[in-house]
Amino acid sequence: MQLIDTHVHINFDVFQGNLSSLRQRWQEAGVVHLIHSCVEPKEFQGIQSIADRFPEFSFAVGLHPLDVDKWQDDTAKEIKSLADSDIRVVAIGETGLDFYKANNQAEQILALQEQLKIAQELDKPVIIHCRDAAKKLKEVLTDFCQHEGSVKGVMHCWGGNEVETRWFLDLGFYISYSGIVTFKNAQQVQAAAKIVPSDRLLIETDCPFLAPVPYRGKTNEPSYVLQVAKQLAQLRLTSVETIAEQTTANACRLFGIQLTK
Repeated sequence: MQLIDTHVHINFDVFQGNLSSLRQRWQEAGVVHLIHSCVEPKEFQGIQSIADRFPEFSFAVGLHPLDVDKWQDDTAKEIKSLADSDIRVVAIGETGLDFYKANNQAEQILALQEQLKIAQELDKPVIIHCRDAAKKLKEVLTDFCQHEGSVKGVMHCWGGNEVETRWFLDLGFYISYSGIVTFKNAQQVQAAAKIVPSDRLLIETDCPFLAPVPYRGKTNEPSYVLQVAKQLAQLRLTSVETIAEQTTANACRLFGIQLTK
């Protein structure tokens, strides 16, 4: 059984000095590939160095909406240049909208639009973060697709309800579930996870955040993506092997990953 964790942040300090044992655990859990997301371009070199150590890594480059205060006149050019500089860059992001306690919505929208343009120009998917902003995000993506052309990508760590989920499925996006789907109080997320077509489903940890049951309260790590797969299998009335096969094939297709035999 092969699993792909489509969203990790193992460059964070909590993992430093522990990467070898971390890798041993994700390999034991069946994780054969990981996609490292990027919060801001300054992380790029550090993420590259991790990928140099672990050949099962691909990664992204972009600016997170909560870091949009770091957007400068040359940020778009920098992201595009970095994305073009390494064949292991498989996506732009993470970008998106986060309106939880936000007072910079216009700036977030501008940064998102610029990163959508880069993804389209380079024919790479976008990794989309969305918190308390589904309606506006739908509007921005719909407007972009109508005026600039289609863009592909994934709604990462998805927490939307069934209606919101259909919005982004209709726009052609993949839906990725994290440990949130294992939480007892996440009924609307669990209901939405049942309606995602099998060819649009992805799994992730978003580590070190949001450790799934039964590891809640601990530092999340890539090996725990197996718990996400198990929960999705239970919700969708299928086997964990089927979820692994589907989500791995989907990740390879969306991100252009070729697994070694």
